[in-house]
Amino acid sequence: MDPHPSGSIGLLEQGRRAYERRDWSAARESLTAADAESPLAVDDLWRLAVSSYLVGDEDGFVDTLERGHRLARELGDDAGAFRSAFWIGMHLGERGEAARASGWFGRAARVVEGRDDAVAGGYLLLPKALERFGAGDPEGAHDLGRDAAIIAERSGERDLLALALLVQGRGRVGQGRLEEGLALLDEAMVAVATDELTPTVTGLIYCAVIGTCRTVYALGRAHEWVEALSDWCDRQPDMVAYTGECRVYRSELLQLHGAWGDALEEARRAGRLRNEGAAAAAGLAHYQEGEVHRLRGELEAAETAYRAASQAGREPQPGLALLRLAQGQEETAAAAVRRSLAETSSPLRRLRLLPAQVEILLAAGDVEAAESTCEELASIVAAYSSPVLEATLAAARGAVRLAAGEPESGLPELRRAWRTWHEMDVPYEAARARLGIGLACRELGDEDGARLELEAARTAFVRLGATPDTERVDRLLRPRRRASHGLTPRELEVIELVATGKTNRAIAGELFISEKTVARHLSNIFTKLGISSRAAATAFAYENGLIGDSA
Repeated sequence: MDPHPSGSIGLLEQGRRAYERRDWSAARESLTAADAESPLAVDDLWRLAVSSYLVGDEDGFVDTLERGHRLARELGDDAGAFRSAFWIGMHLGERGEAARASGWFGRAARVVEGRDDAVAGGYLLLPKALERFGAGDPEGAHDLGRDAAIIAERSGERDLLALALLVQGRGRVGQGRLEEGLALLDEAMVAVATDELTPTVTGLIYCAVIGTCRTVYALGRAHEWVEALSDWCDRQPDMVAYTGECRVYRSELLQLHGAWGDALEEARRAGRLRNEGAAAAAGLAHYQEGEVHRLRGELEAAETAYRAASQAGREPQPGLALLRLAQGQEETAAAAVRRSLAETSSPLRRLRLLPAQVEILLAAGDVEAAESTCEELASIVAAYSSPVLEATLAAARGAVRLAAGEPESGLPELRRAWRTWHEMDVPYEAARARLGIGLACRELGDEDGARLELEAARTAFVRLGATPDTERVDRLLRPRRRASHGLTPRELEVIELVATGKTNRAIAGELFISEKTVARHLSNIFTKLGISSRAAATAFAYENGLIGDSA
């Protein structure tokens, strides 16, 4: 017997049809209205829950599924009860509410306890796989995903198969078997691209696959899948869920390729979607805003964005530490990234922090610690090799060698980094590599080569709007209307910084050389000028016009 009287048939049918054509707002409105007249059946509660989730009402999603679970249990509908409990658990797990998620997975398991329900058993392998990921056991997670895939293939359960392939792929990536893992992720995406899956599974797989590609810097795949996700979101204009993540991913790619203004706007749009209820993208969006502001030298705006990211549950490192470095707070920056690394055991997560730690340690003049960090970075890159990671490692090695007073060995690394970034159209990193090349040339006495590299770097920084980097290159290129008094260009830079009151460590960080090299330059300066103290060097610099000017 139909539980809905004739007066509500129209609303209910409208809601079902809107759901089928993916008009989520209309589906939610009609189903809610039908529910107000007469309580919905289990399958219609599922439709209402999904529609609520996709328009950004996460609380409504959970509440409706809880109703669906209770009703299904009362009616003896084990399949409906299992589905509701399982997806509540998955959603709570994504939100980081592990205890509540575990409780709902337990309820799902009890629904099918004692029954020969292979499909349900396959789904229940997925949260166990997530636990293995959390315990640092990607191989165990992969094996559980493989078992789930076998069940899915036998039963023809497409959602389960796609999720199982996702787990397998992430497991292989976590093991360092990158090619095999990415192939499995591509296979999962085939079902997504051919529109074979339910909307919640489609969005989940899109975001998980793109997130994994970002983690291992598989930029080609990331580009391809972000474009596909964008198209999927654009076909559902009232959808809020997943759209925020999509905008953040697009923002990251725009930033990488130098379109910083567009990147910032995409991140802001994602933040606005958060205000409409898409909680998952909040921290990502604010962090991405902070990154663009920091690179442009808008430090107060960056500070605000990183704080907002933290409040939304996103660890604001390494961006916040690099902001502190830009503010001249080397010790604070070093402590922050050191603390974050101490809490991070996953090699792939450490990969995001280690390059920043190298930069911060070099700025603080701790070349030995920077070398040690480079060694760890090299071991991870060897396991998860890709052009982006190899360029990142080459740039870090080049900077360390330069700071250690070994420009001959640093220069080939910096040129290798520049070539890769240039070929991949990553202009900011390419410009930073050219800046390093210019400094190496200057250390080797090739002033003409240094100027050419520094001018090329400056052009790129100006085009990007990278104000702090532009100002730094301007200082390095500043013409000097004065006699050198026998000092080399590098010695002139050192004495100028001494005259501003900077310590050897601060000078080392400014010029990307070691404190030992600064001390050697100072010794040469004292000998050439016939002086014996920093105070005398400062006085000599002012009295003899050794302080550079812009004319």
